[in-house]
Amino acid sequence: MARRTRNRRLLTAAGLTAALATGAALIPGPTSAAARAADLPSVTVRPDPSYQQEEFEGWGTSLVWFANATGDYPPRIREKLAQLLFGDDGLALNIARYNVGGGNAPDVKDYLRAGGAVEGWWKAPAGTTREDTDWWDAEDPADWNDDADATQRWWVDRIKKDITHWETFSNSPPWFMTVSGYVSGGFDATADQLKTESVDDFAAYLAGATKRLEKAHGIKVDTVDPFNEPNTNYWSTRLGADGEPVGGRQEGAHIGPELQEKVLHALAPALKKAKTRAEISAMDETNPSVFAQNWNTYSPETRDLVGQMNVHTYGTGQRTTVRDIAKAEDKRLWMSEVEGDWGDGQSFTDMRPGLGLAQRIVDDLRELEPRAWVFWQPVEDYDNMKPGGESAKGGNWGEIQLPFGCTAEDTLETCPIYTNTKFDTARNFTHFIKPGDRLIKVDDTSSAAAVTRNGKGASLVHVNSTTEARNVTVDLSKFRHVSRNATVTPVVTSADGKLERHRAVKVTDRAATFAVPAQSVTSFEVKGVSGVAEDAPLLRKGHTYTLTGVQSGKAVTVADDGTNLVIGTGDDSVSQQWRVSAVRPDDGVRERYEFTSPVNGGRLTVRDDVPVAEPATGKRDPAAEWIVSTTGDGTWTLVNAATGRLLEVGGQATHEGAAVTTWQPNSGSNQRWTVTDVTD
Repeated sequence: MARRTRNRRLLTAAGLTAALATGAALIPGPTSAAARAADLPSVTVRPDPSYQQEEFEGWGTSLVWFANATGDYPPRIREKLAQLLFGDDGLALNIARYNVGGGNAPDVKDYLRAGGAVEGWWKAPAGTTREDTDWWDAEDPADWNDDADATQRWWVDRIKKDITHWETFSNSPPWFMTVSGYVSGGFDATADQLKTESVDDFAAYLAGATKRLEKAHGIKVDTVDPFNEPNTNYWSTRLGADGEPVGGRQEGAHIGPELQEKVLHALAPALKKAKTRAEISAMDETNPSVFAQNWNTYSPETRDLVGQMNVHTYGTGQRTTVRDIAKAEDKRLWMSEVEGDWGDGQSFTDMRPGLGLAQRIVDDLRELEPRAWVFWQPVEDYDNMKPGGESAKGGNWGEIQLPFGCTAEDTLETCPIYTNTKFDTARNFTHFIKPGDRLIKVDDTSSAAAVTRNGKGASLVHVNSTTEARNVTVDLSKFRHVSRNATVTPVVTSADGKLERHRAVKVTDRAATFAVPAQSVTSFEVKGVSGVAEDAPLLRKGHTYTLTGVQSGKAVTVADDGTNLVIGTGDDSVSQQWRVSAVRPDDGVRERYEFTSPVNGGRLTVRDDVPVAEPATGKRDPAAEWIVSTTGDGTWTLVNAATGRLLEVGGQATHEGAAVTTWQPNSGSNQRWTVTDVTD
């Protein structure tokens, strides 16, 4: 799908404003003598453009509660908030997710958290109660409220010139489509909340609301996700002694994988009928592990309906599993929601929340390889986060906090807006890794890097969470061209300042060193580099390699029968060697490769889920094509293009002659390989 491009000034050498960044003047970097005298610990970070992801679509947010709470605030408050979120000197977000509210029955008193009661797009007849559940008809215009949700929709109008990708999503179906009759979840949090007889109605509701949103605001919705963390036990409704609901406090609905499939099959024709060109995204699961569990349950026909894969990272295990699934399916992948505290009580100066967020972003970009990274909501309710709110000490959710209970009479003085250190460290990413850039491999787990859209520069963001300063050397040897005038400009966020731009460091011998402060996040803006060094790519046409299992310590070996594959002690014999050729050259991290054994010319192929060295007769098919992935740690996974399964050592065996097999991606060490060039 074509993507609109947003021109950004952002934080460049000419673009720091005093309004949002302290110390806007250039700050001298330490002299090399001073750095040596300090005898600081050091780390070398090596960005590698030979492993290059697809174009990054950008940074985003859900609108939901903060937009619902603030859409009718006084203009000065709303405008300052908009600038902090979408302005060039703020977070500079370019992706927005609009929440299609479910909405409780008219006779249910609001019990949800501040901002959480997002108005539904339905219009109930006068006198309708929670007991009335069979009145709605998607074909009847009288049952739609085209003026619904005015506050969230104020934000849609305000930011639509900033947004390059719109997504609509649902936290819960409307009350009349749920089993419990409430949008906060079922009485049993593990039972399906969407009534099976309401699946078609739910699909029509989402499609109808999406089309109405597009028409009313002159926008194009790109994707629609009907779920939010559906296969969890998070969502439940509790009734008080009087029979009225007292919790949970937000919209949510358990929808298991089998029912998810039914919704997706209903949504596809509903979107077509509504004449919206939006694709389906799914399934916004709470973490990669549950996402994979759901996805592996889907039929191939259901998977084909999904144009974009959405996953949250509230749990961080098995990121690489979802990465490899997305590559096997050849689908876009988003990290579509996360937020967190990373501190110890509400604070706007403590660096720990900023460092925690920065490391989460680095890990997501490095392990998940998402096309976009999206906040849950960068704006939180100050009153809910202050001590005595949801926790005794308060919290640091959100990068920006303001009260969600302000009125039309309030001012910026009586309804103040606060930013914490997460706001500042997030800008170290959003101002330097921009839409259209391409994320690249980096060999340091505390860093993320990208090459610019035009290929004539790069950026690197480094997180130093330790209590010591350190020398960071940016090694540019993996680039083909490094200009004699190449520079690396550090922009530092620490307890001492926000996004402080230091003097450019001249590149010498393809490297530049800068001393970053303790507990800091530093963006390195690299100018004067381009291309890929000839020896940078690990896999090169005509070269020969061995594949050694990380868990087994033994190499993939052609067995004595010349066909089957086993593991053997790595002696680099011809039976353990594989020649490589690219199948889809210049396709970035989704490039496909063919591995051929010098023993008999057999291709590394999967037949009936079993890897074999198959004689190279006839036309090559996708079963003999492999996609390789890495987190930059020197180990790789091999995804079979036909089956989506990974090459692995079966049963995590370690003995000589154990079978090499394939299995679904699971991030196991028996699915990771060290690839060694043994070309003579």
